[in-house]
Amino acid sequence: MTPLTERPAWKALWSHFTRARDWHMRALFDADPQRAARFTIEQCGLTLDYSKNRITSQTMTLLQQLAKESDLDARITEMFAGGHINRTEDRAACHVALRNRSDEPMSIDGEDVMPRISSVLERMARFARAVRSGDWLGYTNQPITDIVNIGIGGSDLGSLMVCQALKAFSHPRLNMHFISNVDSSQLKETLRRVHAQTTLFIIESKTFTTHETLTNAHTAREWFLHRAHDDRAIARHFVAVSTNGRAVAEFGIDPENMFEFWEWVGGRFSLWSAIGLPIMLYLGEQNFLKLLDGAHAMDRHFREAPPEANMPVLLALLGIWYINFFGAGSHVIAPYDQDLHRLPAFIQQLDMESNGKRTTLEGQCVEYETAPIIWGETGINGQHAFFQLLHQGTHISPIDFIASLDSHGSLPGHHEILMANMFAQAEAFMRGRNADEVIAELRAQGLDAASVRRILPFRVFDGNRPSNTLLLERLDPSCLGALIALYEHKIFVQGVIWNINSFDQWGVELGKQLASTIHAELRGTCAPQPHDASTRRLIERYLAVNAPNVPPATAQH
Repeated sequence: MTPLTERPAWKALWSHFTRARDWHMRALFDADPQRAARFTIEQCGLTLDYSKNRITSQTMTLLQQLAKESDLDARITEMFAGGHINRTEDRAACHVALRNRSDEPMSIDGEDVMPRISSVLERMARFARAVRSGDWLGYTNQPITDIVNIGIGGSDLGSLMVCQALKAFSHPRLNMHFISNVDSSQLKETLRRVHAQTTLFIIESKTFTTHETLTNAHTAREWFLHRAHDDRAIARHFVAVSTNGRAVAEFGIDPENMFEFWEWVGGRFSLWSAIGLPIMLYLGEQNFLKLLDGAHAMDRHFREAPPEANMPVLLALLGIWYINFFGAGSHVIAPYDQDLHRLPAFIQQLDMESNGKRTTLEGQCVEYETAPIIWGETGINGQHAFFQLLHQGTHISPIDFIASLDSHGSLPGHHEILMANMFAQAEAFMRGRNADEVIAELRAQGLDAASVRRILPFRVFDGNRPSNTLLLERLDPSCLGALIALYEHKIFVQGVIWNINSFDQWGVELGKQLASTIHAELRGTCAPQPHDASTRRLIERYLAVNAPNVPPATAQH
């Protein structure tokens, strides 16, 4: 494939950018009364208004041409066909099959995977029905009241985000807890709030070898057996989600209580699989299926809609425009809904672990920027924290404003204030405030000319800061499923254009390997290993403080 920087559309975009960088969105809106309507799209219960961007129709046409020159259509077809798009690990990345709600077969390596997916879904549903109905009893014949999910990364964050976002749909008896941090304070605090007789532990690990997860799982097992005094009770209180049946059995979990998924399911794309068992337990079978339905609807839209009317493609291309041409190194996720407060962290993992790459599919170092730093917080809190930098700082950070239109369930008067703030912030980022407007405002307040001159520079800001506004019809399982799938596909499109593999994560492996060695040193089970001077001194410092726990010989060099 022609390198990105040599494609005609890329070169045309740079020429176009020499003019576009001086545009102000105020002028673009003034010149085109239909701008908002033309740059708004509705799909799958979502409305995307992308008119507050530094673009014209020509910009979008050139960006769409860039996608075409990147062979995007073929790559989309390859993903849905179960092709080995994860090149470095030589396997498929076919999470779309997990939410395939049609009768269409989906093949991976010559096998229609839909029967196996349906079988696992049915097993999950039977188990969820038993727990939610109270038929599944603990070792003292009491129903489950608390569910503790132990995982990390993709085995934690997706289910956590969904359960918190949709807690309005939760079972009234069940309390959800998520443990991911090997720092023992998180597990200790959770175990203090639950009772062994009524607690179900879900151990989620693709390989069932993840050090942090297994450490927490063994600690939870010891806590439980200290109270139950019977290994046979584990069968009523521990289940696993994994691809490693042997390791699950060695842990002591009945293989009948293991829910499988497959190597072609990447961790950060796995909430649609058995990794989503906490979601089904907490929200129920029907709401989990509606989550899948919403994602499948977005999948079909992504697969079938032309680029100019394709919501994930449009979001991806806007990102390319700012990252590669304006030099925007970060992107803000600002949900105006407290229930979505973990969405920024979820998208952070999804985007940065997928496209945080510097090597092309051909093994060459890229000559352009790839994934931005994703960060954010609920918008209403962000207004009183980091929005100041976004308004008047020296960085350009595009913003995604996200909210639900439906005020059902909100206290009287609250939702209107919330939405007014979001709409106003998006407008303020676009418009800014020029000198004439500031002077008129200060004079209206009665300030004299000297005071106006003194204050004026601090009150003027340019605006012209880009944003997208994403409105959900309501925050329900279907709309949330569509929203998640939207971001998954956006990230995939950007990976295709940058010619990188969005489905591996080799960069995190080195730290894991080094941690294993250092862990042995800290525990005194191996002799000191070669390290740089800084790391060696830090290890020595730890050993000095914790000398009673470490054999003396291992604390010397």
